[in-house]
Amino acid sequence: MEALSPAPGKIFADCTLGLGGHAEAMLERIIPGGKLIGIDRDNEALDIARERLRRFGETNVLFAQGNFDDLKAIFERLNIGKADGLLLDLGVSSMQLDKAQRGFSFRYDAPLDMRMDKGAGLTAEELVNRAPEAELSRLIYEYGEERFSRRIARAIIEERKRGRIDTTAKLVDIIMRAVPYKGKHGRVHPATRTFQALRIAVNDELKALEKALDDAIGLLNPSGVICVISYHSLEDRIVKNKFKEAKSKGILDVLYKKPLTPDEGEIEDNPRSRSAKLRAARMVRE
Repeated sequence: MEALSPAPGKIFADCTLGLGGHAEAMLERIIPGGKLIGIDRDNEALDIARERLRRFGETNVLFAQGNFDDLKAIFERLNIGKADGLLLDLGVSSMQLDKAQRGFSFRYDAPLDMRMDKGAGLTAEELVNRAPEAELSRLIYEYGEERFSRRIARAIIEERKRGRIDTTAKLVDIIMRAVPYKGKHGRVHPATRTFQALRIAVNDELKALEKALDDAIGLLNPSGVICVISYHSLEDRIVKNKFKEAKSKGILDVLYKKPLTPDEGEIEDNPRSRSAKLRAARMVRE
């Protein structure tokens, strides 16, 4: 909120609405006279956020189902010109992680789905059972930064010969058998990187982020602020480079030399914040 500086009468967009926590904090500061656009791919999340934000009134909050790379089209459809603040909180939400049936987490035995929009696109199950070994290895290495990607891809192919891989538990078992002993005893669960890679591939997250950032920068009013919270190095690198490029062209001022990260107290209160990095930039005045 400090970076975004929401104030009465301003127009803000929460491009990854989730359960509406950030949106609620913004609305408390932009009312009266302000307007918030809440965007999410997940209909379930939108329904929960609508209920949470109902007290602010229908005219002050506009909801849209869509990915953040649809930002420009969503603004046009809602007849919004430009915004004074934009927030992107990337990755999978706590609600999606905690709902076993969504298939995002290796902590639950569930169908391998991983789609943020349950009504669209390829599931993780389809990807795991169809993709050639070389493609699986590449995805797991590039999107998961997993050093044992070849072993894991080969193990998936071998398992496919015996039967379909259709649950998170089956995939975790394959990964655990493929990863050597030395890779099983670090701070990070051995399945973490592979699950991250499949989720990114299923939802085309990195390409969507690049387009979303380009569009978002073009949708900011003079002195408007964009904040992005990322959770792994692939996302953070894209944000860093986009901001750096815009700064070199005199479009944005980067607010923090280094990304803001949670302190020990916040991590203790909310362990999922551990890997979060916040970057922010302000549109140069015209």
